[in-house]
Amino acid sequence: MGEDVETLKRRLSLLDYLRQHNWASRPAGRSEFVGLCPLHDETRPSFYVNTRKDVFYCHGCGQGGDLIRFIQLSRHLSFRQSLACLDSQTIPAVDSATVLEQTATFYQQQLDHYPEALSYLNRRGLHNPALIKELDIGYSPGGSLRRYLMAQGYSFDLLRQVGLLNMNGSDAFYQRIIFPLRQRGHLINLYGRSIGAAFSHRFLPGTKGGLYAWEKVRHRPEVIVVEGLFDYAALRQAGFDNVTCSLGTHLNADQFLQLCDGPRTVYLTFDADANQSGQQAAEQLAHRLEAHGVAARRVLLPQGHDPNSFFVQGGDARQFQSLVEGAQP
Repeated sequence: MGEDVETLKRRLSLLDYLRQHNWASRPAGRSEFVGLCPLHDETRPSFYVNTRKDVFYCHGCGQGGDLIRFIQLSRHLSFRQSLACLDSQTIPAVDSATVLEQTATFYQQQLDHYPEALSYLNRRGLHNPALIKELDIGYSPGGSLRRYLMAQGYSFDLLRQVGLLNMNGSDAFYQRIIFPLRQRGHLINLYGRSIGAAFSHRFLPGTKGGLYAWEKVRHRPEVIVVEGLFDYAALRQAGFDNVTCSLGTHLNADQFLQLCDGPRTVYLTFDADANQSGQQAAEQLAHRLEAHGVAARRVLLPQGHDPNSFFVQGGDARQFQSLVEGAQP
């Protein structure tokens, strides 16, 4: 029985459980958090959670113990009934959005402290501070996220489950520019672009969601679709506010339906790769959209360019607008 109890408790930390049930807290020390007691009415916080020991104690009502004891007290259950609440089929699904929001905020705070990250953004032509802030762009130096989040009370198992830590417990993102991906206002994933020699693109496990920043353009009669987030940022910086990003040339079902949800003209601005893969993908997508009654045009960039490199190499908004106006069916 003892081993089974410990296994159940490891599935969900006390602090994770309390946060899932909307307990508001603030740090009160290296391994402690304090908030209003969920077990009795009070106006001054006296309920402490020790994340190192995974226990609580309330100085107001005098109650204390572990997660199972808290469930007993808060739900008026017996010990065995409390164990049933921690059964794998009855544990509430972990709300990954909360930890992702904290992670995104942490990465945003890191950006200005690492010259190599700012230098990379500058090399990619992204230098507008207001736009960088609007897009919540951050930087993951690697090696610091695990310590930060566990100090906030998040468990190692939760961070592994969300995908923020890899198999050996190291930060999943290392030396990467980070873009948060949101859908209907909710953070659903993070995209990391390597500033070094590592594999360029990385997402956390799970869906990439719909079209990037779709809510801003869904009612526009003309929409420019690009492959990558740096392409998106370059066009936004150049003054184009009718842009969205598909995060690759292959749209998922949700992204395709978004483009088909109303009358509009879609300008597909995919990379002009040497192997023509970007333009071939654009041509295939244009045919699919036309078959669903959506006007589609292919913007033909100079050979070897994507929208980002077009501006980095000296292109301007007027020249890009000319390419859009000359787009082909």
